[in-house]
Amino acid sequence: MTQAQAPALLARGPWDAEQVRAVWLDETFIAEDAKVDAADAAIAALRDRGSPSHDGTAARLANYTTTDDGGLCMELQRTRWALRLVDGDASASMSALCVIRDSEGRWLAGRRAAWLASWAGRWALGAGGAVDEGESPFTTLTRELGEEWSVTAERVRGEALVRLPHNAIMFIGQAWLPAGAEVTPDHEHDAHAWWPSDVDDWPDEADEPLRLMARLLQ
Repeated sequence: MTQAQAPALLARGPWDAEQVRAVWLDETFIAEDAKVDAADAAIAALRDRGSPSHDGTAARLANYTTTDDGGLCMELQRTRWALRLVDGDASASMSALCVIRDSEGRWLAGRRAAWLASWAGRWALGAGGAVDEGESPFTTLTRELGEEWSVTAERVRGEALVRLPHNAIMFIGQAWLPAGAEVTPDHEHDAHAWWPSDVDDWPDEADEPLRLMARLLQ
């Protein structure tokens, strides 16, 4: 899998939970020395600015296929979490993003805290994070939804598998909350808001990548 220069749509849903399969390979991915050194430096820089982020084991996308019945199968490898921080090439590190909608179709946006490893101080949609060892990216969607916003969705579906410009892989899903549901942000967010259902009515802090993603999901 080579580094891309622009976001690339690898596979498009929608998928229900039973249509998404994750197969964890026995082989652990070991990056070349230069990337290992860059990952070490990135973790050290986080510690120097007081971030509680720490290294560990996470997932890397080794391969994927779409099935005859419209499903998605992903082959995952264990690798260092910190490889996602390497400038220019994240070694196909895997994350999941659960975009959250309320019963009126509005979009949940949160401003990420300044200490975070990625998108620090920026607005993002929904909940997201690394795929844990042994986990399916579809499971990551609902786990992050509960961890970051303390809420349970009425329904969830997988939407897309995307490769980002720095060769990080994102499994994107969408969750709809029941009427009257209230969200409680975790410490990774210092502000949150419900943006209008019509993307054209979003506030100025909604940058173009967020608008493009929302239009893809619509």
